[in-house]
Amino acid sequence: MTTKSKVASSEENKPSRRKFFIGAGAAVGAVAVASQTPVGKAVIQEIAGTKAVKDVGQTMTAHMRKYYETTLI
Repeated sequence: MTTKSKVASSEENKPSRRKFFIGAGAAVGAVAVASQTPVGKAVIQEIAGTKAVKDVGQTMTAHMRKYYETTLI
């Protein structure tokens, strides 16, 4: 294999932006279609339920109070 053929083969295997965006668009489309199925809707409801529970509030720990006290001017 000559140097020119090695360079040519490496350029052919090199990923391009166009291929990346085509792949990303296909993945987004597949997720959009899957989210409209009954299973996809159930997964979305489950994720929304766990997210709502976690957003109840943040408790102030001693470490956080110490940090905020040191940042006061």
